[in-house]
Amino acid sequence: MAEDEKKGTISDRLHGSMKCFQKPSSPEQKHGNLTETEQKKNPGGWRTMPFILGNETFERLATFGLLANFMVYLMKVFHLEQVSAANILNIWFGVNNFAPLVGAFISDAYVGRFKTIAFASCAALLGMVTVTLTAWVPYLHPEKCEPGGNHDQQFYGNCESPTSMQLGVLLLGLGFLSIGTGGIRPCSIPFGVDQFDPTTEEGIKGINSFYNWYYTTFTVVILITLTAVVYIQDSVSWVLGFGIPTVLMLCSIILFFIGTRVYVHVKPEGSVFSGIPQVFVAAYKKRRLKLPDNCDGEQLVDGIFYDPPIKDQLTISSKLPLTNQFRYLNKAAMIQKEIDQKPDGSSANQWRLCTVQQVEEVKCLIKIGPIWASGIVSFTSMVQQGTFTVSQALKMDRHLGEKFQVPASSIIVVSLITIGIWLPFYDRILVPALRKVTKHEGGITLLQRIGIGNVFSVLSMVVAGLVERERRAAAISHPEAAPMSVFWLAPQLVVMGLCEAFVSIGQIEFYNKQFPDHMRSLGNSLFFCSFACASYLSTMVGSIVHKVTGTRHHPDWLTNDLNAGKLDYFYFLLAGMGVINLFYFMLCAYRYRYKVSALQVGDKLINLTIQ
Repeated sequence: MAEDEKKGTISDRLHGSMKCFQKPSSPEQKHGNLTETEQKKNPGGWRTMPFILGNETFERLATFGLLANFMVYLMKVFHLEQVSAANILNIWFGVNNFAPLVGAFISDAYVGRFKTIAFASCAALLGMVTVTLTAWVPYLHPEKCEPGGNHDQQFYGNCESPTSMQLGVLLLGLGFLSIGTGGIRPCSIPFGVDQFDPTTEEGIKGINSFYNWYYTTFTVVILITLTAVVYIQDSVSWVLGFGIPTVLMLCSIILFFIGTRVYVHVKPEGSVFSGIPQVFVAAYKKRRLKLPDNCDGEQLVDGIFYDPPIKDQLTISSKLPLTNQFRYLNKAAMIQKEIDQKPDGSSANQWRLCTVQQVEEVKCLIKIGPIWASGIVSFTSMVQQGTFTVSQALKMDRHLGEKFQVPASSIIVVSLITIGIWLPFYDRILVPALRKVTKHEGGITLLQRIGIGNVFSVLSMVVAGLVERERRAAAISHPEAAPMSVFWLAPQLVVMGLCEAFVSIGQIEFYNKQFPDHMRSLGNSLFFCSFACASYLSTMVGSIVHKVTGTRHHPDWLTNDLNAGKLDYFYFLLAGMGVINLFYFMLCAYRYRYKVSALQVGDKLINLTIQ
């Protein structure tokens, strides 16, 4: 395809109307040429994926493999009581899911994604080595002792507790792992996206496929850790069970550095957070100024809005044109020449005059906030897989054949298998078919994908409630009969898997495409914050239900004896919350306006909607 034909293809997908902005001008641009720093980057594309996806696969297999069975490790090896072990894991889980915000800030503002991932990977390796040593070196864990009394007990009455030094070394290892997580999680996906050119059809298709394959490898890793790695830790050796993930983490780092020369390195563009208050302050100071009327399509308004060229324009589509959404903020970019600009045309005070780029970045944050909030409720159904779904499995017949019994926590594999089968089918078969009908590169828009996931979120809780109602009724009416097969949980887990495939990948793609290019790491960290908030929301709702639903005549819905409780009511409650959230999401999606980037074609700027 000729270069002009490529431009024409992209131009066919332009945003409906041009907004007001001051066209950047320079001698090079007037002659239709770009300076060396403005030249189009040469993307690494799919040739970098073996290194990036390979690094991601090994890193996730290492991290999740180390921590998949960590609760049991704390109780059996460190002799911690169940409450203490749970508190350590809950606090560590919260830190892990909010640490990416710090990592995203450091990456976007100062050191860039490559250096952040490299440093974080080394920190994660150091943490894994430390935790492995706590299992290997006798002085770093309490002495082994035999269980007393009931062998089903998870902690022992006469075993010595860990010393302060032993517990300190363990927490130090978890701290290094949190540093690794804070740097790797927010940067890994944006770094992969950086390798594709978003201004070409091939680059757009590559980005869409990257999200799906990224989550596919993620699912396969979880599948392996919940089966093989957990089995080694439980039945063979904790040292070997921790040592194998540690070696894989080392392989991850080596593979990551091998691809250094073929990566595209996007440089950081300064502090993102400082620009946010500057826009609000500047808009407030100029609140009495009158904004101009909307501009006609091709008309440019020179000298009204401050829109200088981007200093280090590494991606052509990184330029954000001025829009009329949240129009009040546009005042922050209005120029009062006598006080706002220096003789060379630069801003005299960034707290009085902000660039159009800064204003539009703040608008992106404001627009994305409501969509992000809707994801918290959607993720609550996924959180149940590791809690009450396992409790259901413990009350059911888990035999597979005469001798083998499926571990209760391994039933979640059904959901992961669903994701692993669905995503390749969706990416290779369904998307191309939908693309022919909708003429959209992703088959459907980002918000449509998230919306479908929200529907599956509600359905998963409805199906879970119906299955639990049948299970409890059978257990009560025929207590002498064999319990229902654990595979009756498969329908709800399949629906949960579809929910995760749509919501999780949809949100990951949404954040990475709708945030400005140099803020993608920050946007990606919001995905993990959603999971943290969903976990806290589920805990809060469960605590409230546990407290208010019990009376003197009957136990609460979530009592330890599921046959005496009403777990199905709790599932239906979450489904009701999901329905309300679905209507909220539809309202937010209806009002949402997709990000528009300015594409440089010759000496013209053309607006391209990214959806």
